Amino acid sequence: MAQIPGITVRHSRTCASRKTGARCNCSPAYEAWVWSNRDGKKIRSTFTGKGALSAAKNWRSDSTRAVRLKKMRAPTRKTVQQAVDEFLEGAEKGEIRNRRKMAYKPSVVRQYRSALKGRFLPEFGEWRLSDVEQTDLLKFKEELMGKAIADSTIRNVFVPVQAVFRRAKKMGDIAINPAEDLELPTGETQQRQAITPAEALVLIKALPEKEQALWACAFFTGLRRGELRALQAQDVHDGYIEVLRGWDDKAGAQGPKSEAGVRRVPMTDALKTFLDPYLERTTSTRTGSLSNAKRKGEDLLFGRTWREPFTPHHIADTADEAWKTAKLERVTLQEARHSYRTWLDHAGISETRADRYTGHAVGGVRGRYTHLLEAQLAEDAKRLDEYLSGVAEGKVIALEARAPGTTLSGAREAQTGA
Repeated sequence: MAQIPGITVRHSRTCASRKTGARCNCSPAYEAWVWSNRDGKKIRSTFTGKGALSAAKNWRSDSTRAVRLKKMRAPTRKTVQQAVDEFLEGAEKGEIRNRRKMAYKPSVVRQYRSALKGRFLPEFGEWRLSDVEQTDLLKFKEELMGKAIADSTIRNVFVPVQAVFRRAKKMGDIAINPAEDLELPTGETQQRQAITPAEALVLIKALPEKEQALWACAFFTGLRRGELRALQAQDVHDGYIEVLRGWDDKAGAQGPKSEAGVRRVPMTDALKTFLDPYLERTTSTRTGSLSNAKRKGEDLLFGRTWREPFTPHHIADTADEAWKTAKLERVTLQEARHSYRTWLDHAGISETRADRYTGHAVGGVRGRYTHLLEAQLAEDAKRLDEYLSGVAEGKVIALEARAPGTTLSGAREAQTGA
């Protein structure tokens, strides 16, 4: 066979062409190669079996173009461990951004490090980055699933893996991203439950007086837990609450979850009922003694001290104990947020503005350039108050609070006649 540029024929050891120079009597392999000026070396790939020659020609044609366009490089000697270390270090410094072009939150970096070092690196850490193929990752995923590991845990392992290999491809360390299209398990997403405004009021009033304002703020503004922890006294205004930051247990105050997290939320009369008395009361200082000074300026609104945020498990335990005593079913801060979003819909507030109030990204040009005026905030606050008080006749059906000891779903069935 005539020699083909860029393709070398590899005969088997027993082939007649190697022993006597006779005609080939084996099924040869074909090694295709292209020269990379950037790397100063050849990039090779070997093909065997039926159609090997055709596959080698196609690979060389595609690779020649990829090298010319600087989309392909010689296999790297970098290990998976080195790639992971580079990624985590860059993410911590804010040099490596997520797909939304935002810096990774400290909590996310900690989660990524834990997932990678706990399960992925013990298996692949010493591999060369370019040696990892999609079949290797698929097999690893199936092994985890076979160990009855929760779907959410498996996802948490592979999400940072995908981020590492996505960067490696962009950096030219690998030609193909093996972490694409892994079809990660989704698991059964727990349905967040929304409760009625009447139920929320019953729950809030069953709490100790000093806890009522916090839970009222959770129900009537929909702020995330980290946003509630970082809320400062100066963020409370007459017509709205300004959300500017979240809280991380190790990093402290930080930017909110996304750019959409910076927002203004309407101040309703329902919230003022609980918040105004709270702002007027004396508060404890860092030493635990009482002070007549009100929280102001940068003081944390619901902090256990002026500068230390509330402890989530303490807030939850206190509420659970009060609701258990009152024979009421417990809810979480996340369910309070979910309820608020549901109430916005029922109050007739547009989906775009409801997304803004809850800190969800609004897509499109309109979402980026539409700004809410204080008059709109006041109008939406009034509309939501009308819904909460049940006076929007013809639009709102007054729902009774569930009986003590009944479940949320049971209460809904009773209200709907299901």
